[in-house]
Amino acid sequence: MRQSVASPSALRSPQSAIPEPHSRRVVIEDIRPEIDGGRFAIKRTVGEPVVVRANIFADGHDVLSAMLQFGPSRPAFPAASASPALPTSPAHETPMTLVADGTDEWMGRFDVSEIGWHEYAIVAWVDRFLTWRRGLAAKAAAGQDVALELLEGSLIVREAAARAEQVGEGRPDARRLLEWADALCESTPPAARVALAESADLAAAMSVYTDRSTATRSAAHALWVDRDRARAGAWYEFFPRSAGPDSSRSATFREACGLLPRIADLGFDVVYLPPIHPIGVTSRKGRNNMPVAGPGDPGSPWAIGSAAGGHTAVEPGLGTLDDFDAFQRAAARLGLEIALDLAWQCSPDHPWVIEHPEWFRHRPDGTIKYAENPPKKYQDIVPFDFACDEWRALWDALLEVTMFWVRRGVKIFRVDNPHTKTFGFWEWLIARVHALDPEVIFLAEAFTRPKVMAYLAKAGFAQSYTYFTWRNTKREIADYLTELTRAPLCEFLRPNLFANTPDILHAYLQRGGRPAFQARLLLAATLGATYGIYSGFELCEARALAPDSEEYADSEKYEYRRWDWDRPGGIDELVSRVNAIRRRHRALQFNHTLRFHETDNEEIIAYSKTAPDGSGRLLAVVNLDPHHMQHGHVQVPGVPADATFAVRDLLDDTVYEWRGEWNYVRFDPEIRQGHVLLLEGLRAEGE
Repeated sequence: MRQSVASPSALRSPQSAIPEPHSRRVVIEDIRPEIDGGRFAIKRTVGEPVVVRANIFADGHDVLSAMLQFGPSRPAFPAASASPALPTSPAHETPMTLVADGTDEWMGRFDVSEIGWHEYAIVAWVDRFLTWRRGLAAKAAAGQDVALELLEGSLIVREAAARAEQVGEGRPDARRLLEWADALCESTPPAARVALAESADLAAAMSVYTDRSTATRSAAHALWVDRDRARAGAWYEFFPRSAGPDSSRSATFREACGLLPRIADLGFDVVYLPPIHPIGVTSRKGRNNMPVAGPGDPGSPWAIGSAAGGHTAVEPGLGTLDDFDAFQRAAARLGLEIALDLAWQCSPDHPWVIEHPEWFRHRPDGTIKYAENPPKKYQDIVPFDFACDEWRALWDALLEVTMFWVRRGVKIFRVDNPHTKTFGFWEWLIARVHALDPEVIFLAEAFTRPKVMAYLAKAGFAQSYTYFTWRNTKREIADYLTELTRAPLCEFLRPNLFANTPDILHAYLQRGGRPAFQARLLLAATLGATYGIYSGFELCEARALAPDSEEYADSEKYEYRRWDWDRPGGIDELVSRVNAIRRRHRALQFNHTLRFHETDNEEIIAYSKTAPDGSGRLLAVVNLDPHHMQHGHVQVPGVPADATFAVRDLLDDTVYEWRGEWNYVRFDPEIRQGHVLLLEGLRAEGE
C-alpha cells in the first residue's frame, strides 16, 4: 500500500517558523495569576492585593531588574463574543524581587483601590548598573585594581544623566548624576569611589533612569475589581408571595416588607427573590409540580410572562413597580440589598412569544418548543434560542431588561441555569452591564459540570453556586473546599455556599434533624466568605416530597405558603450568632486563607481561617454526625508541645485552656454541633 507523505509546508507550524531577530535577552514566563494565557480576567475586590509571580531569567550571569506594572483600564464596549480590549501602558509600577537565589522566580504585589477594569504586566531587563556594581564590589573586596571599572561606571551614570535630561522634571536629577559620574573618575582614593558606587542614593537615582531600551515586556493581563459584596456576604432567599397572613392568596410587596426586619435581625446582607414577574396561565403547574393546576394555584414564578407583561413587569398579586420600589427602600433602610432572579425563559403567554416568535425554537409543525430534560417536560416554559437568526436583537432585548432593573436600583442578580445559554452571550452581557454600572454583581446558579461552572466564572460571573450541598463527609468537604480556595480556581471563581435551595433538600437534612441543620449552617458560614440559606432552613424544615427526592413537600415553587416563624425547634439564635461573628471577624470574609487540620475522628472536621494581614485566627471544629455523640482530638499545627493557650468559643463565649498541638473536643448533638474558636494567644507553660 502506498503511503501518503505530507509536504513540508503542510507540516510547518507557527512554532517552527523562523523568528524575527531581536536584542532582548530576558525571558518572562509562567506568569501567575494568569487565566488561560491571559484570555480571561482574574478577580479581586477593592483593597485586596494582587500578588504576581513569574519566572524571569536571561542568558549569562548579569543582574536583572523587573517591574510589575499595573493600572486602571478603560475598555470600549466589546463586540458580541469579544473580550474587552486593553491598553498597553499601565499607569503605575512597583519593583519585583527574586523569591530566592537560584530559583529565577520573582514576585511583586499591588493593591486595587477602585471598582472596574484594571491590567497588569511585567517588564524586565538586564541592569547594566547593578551588574557593574556587583562586579566592582567583588573585585574591590579581592584587592584588585578597579580603576577601569570605576571609569566604566562613570560612563554608565553619564548615560543615565542624559536620559534624565530628556525628562523635564528630571533635570535636577541629571545634574546630580553628572556630579556622581565625575566623582567616580576623579583622583580621589579608590576606596571612597567604591563607597560612592555602593551608596543607596546613587542606586535609587539609577533605578529611576535605568536603561530599558532592550527590556522584555509581557502581555497585559486583565483584572476585574468588584465591590466587597462580591467577595463576602450572607444571602437569604424567600418567596415574597408567601410573606402574608393568608395562604390562599399572594402576599403583596407591602406585606412582604413585614418580614424584612426579621431577616435583618438574623444578620443577613442580601435578600434574594425568585422571579417577581407575571406568571403564565398556559400549562401552569399545580401543587407539588402536578401537570395540571387547580383553582387558585399560582404556578411557578419561573414561567415568566402573561397578559400582564413580561420581564419588566411585576406579578399583579405582588403589586406594582412602585410597590417593588417601596420594598427595596425598606430593605435598604435595614442594611439589606435586594438580589433579583434573571431567568431568560418565557411562559407560552409571554408577550414576546407573539411579538418575536423568531427568538424561540420551533418544531417541524411550526409550534414553539417547550423546555424538556427527557423524560421531564416543562410545558409551562419555552426557552430562547440564543443562536437564532435574530440573536443580536434578542441579546439587546435581554440587556435592556437587565438595565431596566439596574436603573431601578437592583445591583445583584442571581442568574437561573446560565449553563443552558450561550457562553458568549454571558461574556458580552456582563461586560456591557459593567461598562454601564461596574457595581452590578452576577451570581451563577451553575449546577453543572465542573469545567462548565468554571468557564462561566471566567466569562464574568462574580459568584457561583457549587456542589457544597452534596459534599457531606469529611474527605468530600476538605477536598472540594481546598480545590475552590486554591489556584487556579480561587483567582476567578468565588463560591456561594447555599446550604439549601427551593430545589435541593439534601438527604442529610431530611434525616439528620436539628443537629444536621446546625452542622450545615456552621460549615457553610465559616467555610465560605459568601453563603446562603433558603427560608425554612432556620425552622429546620425537612419534609421531602418523596423518600428519594430532594424536592420539598408542598414546595413554594408551586403554591402559597404561610410560615409559622415562631414554631419551636428552629435555629434562629444560632443563625443570628453566626452572622454576627462573620461581620465582626474579617477572617471569615475571605476564602484564600482556609486551611484544614487533622483530627483523629472521621466524623469531626477542623479548619482555620485568618484575616489577610495574618490577624484574628479562627478555628472551626464541626461534628458531621447529627445522630451520635462524637469526641476526639484536633491538631493546631505550630504550637510547641509544652505551650498552653486559651481558645474562646465565639458561639457562647466559653473559654477553654488548651495545651500543645493536639486537644480534646466532645460534641453531643443535643447540646452543640461545633465550635468557632478564637485563638487568643499562646503562652509558655508556667507563665
